[in-house]
Amino acid sequence: MTDSAASSNIRWHSGEVARSDRWDANVLGGATVWFTGLSGSGKSTIAVAVERLLVDRAHLAYLLDADNLRHGLNGDLGFSDSDRDENVRRVSEVARLFADAGCIALVPIISPFRVGRDQARSMHVAAGLPFIEVFVDTPIAECEQRDPKGLYAMARSGVLKGFTGIDAPYEPPIGAEVVLAPSDGDATELARLVVVALIEHGVIDR
Repeated sequence: MTDSAASSNIRWHSGEVARSDRWDANVLGGATVWFTGLSGSGKSTIAVAVERLLVDRAHLAYLLDADNLRHGLNGDLGFSDSDRDENVRRVSEVARLFADAGCIALVPIISPFRVGRDQARSMHVAAGLPFIEVFVDTPIAECEQRDPKGLYAMARSGVLKGFTGIDAPYEPPIGAEVVLAPSDGDATELARLVVVALIEHGVIDR
């Protein structure tokens, strides 16, 4: 629940089933795993692999891919700083609801500004929900070499303006729970490191 509702004539409706009842019934607990990094860093690929590992361990997990959400929930948003802030805010709210329901929400999203990521964390902390930040620390040179969507090439040529890492800033996390680098292994190996971190932080058991 937040206090930032735009309308004064709405109120929060609590159900009769407590979070602990939902979690106990499914032998699971909820959390949000927030993957941040440059475009092409491997966030989505790693998050997909984490989802597979968690489901194979009988944990409820769901991938909230930022691009997928822009097809629907965030389809009205562009890529200005204000739209990016709103994109992160909406995704944070959805992830919190998934976590509250007992699901491990996996959120691969550039989220270039620390303030937005900090707000996402604060939202979860206020709700008593685990929030694990994963910094996919892939150097921009390697991201450009991968360039799976051809975005860096367009940004370098001036066709695409305001691209994170080129002519728009990216603020690396300070104190992320997990930092992954290409030298740590392939996507599956990096996903296993995330699962280990979830165990170490008490989100899932061994």
